[in-house]
Formats: sequence, structure tokens, C-alpha cells
Amino acid sequence: MKNLKKIAVALVLFIAASSFVNAQSKVAHIDVQKLLADMPAMKAAESELKKLSETYQADIQASMTELQNKYTLYKNEAGAKTEDENQKRALELQGFEKSIGEAQQAAQQEIQKKQAELFGPISEKAKIAIEKVAAAQGYDYVIDAQAGGGLIVAKGKDLLAEVKQELGF
Repeated sequence: MKNLKKIAVALVLFIAASSFVNAQSKVAHIDVQKLLADMPAMKAAESELKKLSETYQADIQASMTELQNKYTLYKNEAGAKTEDENQKRALELQGFEKSIGEAQQAAQQEIQKKQAELFGPISEKAKIAIEKVAAAQGYDYVIDAQAGGGLIVAKGKDLLAEVKQELGF
């Protein structure tokens, strides 16, 4: 009876160990940020975003210069104007300041919207390429190996070169 129990326990342990070996997954890693930074489409998108940002910045700077000129003009003319006129001018300047602030917020929102519009398809393309390469090489998991991320040891397969090849660069 004791032998039967030992054989049963040994059999259960053998089955559990073989199941564990079969259940092990293949894991690879890739630095997604580096991949995205190296993608020609991302470089073009960043350039477009930079141009848009510079355009908004130039418009806002022109408005700021105009506001500064009005401040100077109104300050110089304040002595020759009535109190009522000076108050109207002060309100006008406050309204102009407010409109510049609103323009800055609108520009920031527009840049963020454009960034999402440009970067979204690029990120999706990279994700699809990573999935395709991982599936072709039999990897169950691909971990992002970006510096400061959760990856501590990167002895596994790095898929960066293969994914770049899949994307054609």
C-alpha cells in the first residue's frame, strides 16, 4: 500500500512537472520608443508637428507684441485721457490678454489633437509589425524594454531588428 502511494505521488509530480515544462512561454523584448523614433513616418510626423507648433507660436508672439505696444501707447497717453477712457482702455487690454490666453489654450489643444492624429496610425503600424514578427518566431510575450520600464534583465531575444525589417527600414 505504501508503494502504491509513493508511485501515485511520483506520477502526479511527473505529470505536474511535464505540464509546467510544456506551459513555459517564450518571451522577447523590444524598445518600442527606439523603434518609433527610428521610423521614417514618425520623423515626418514630428517635423509636421514642429511646423504647426512654430506657426501657432509665431501667431501668439505677434499678438503679444501687439498687446505690449498697446500697453505702451495707452500708458503714454494715460495723462491726456479721461478716467473713463483709461478704464475702457484697461478693460480692452484685459480682454485682449484673455483672448491671447484662449488662443494659447486652443493652439495647445489643436497640437495635441494633431499629435494623436499623426502618431496613432504609426503606433498601430508598429504594434502590428511587432505582433507579426513575434508570431512568426513563436514568441508568446513581447515586453517593452524601454529604459526605466519594468524590464530588469534583457537576456531574451530582442526583436527590434526584425520589426524594423518588417516595416521596411
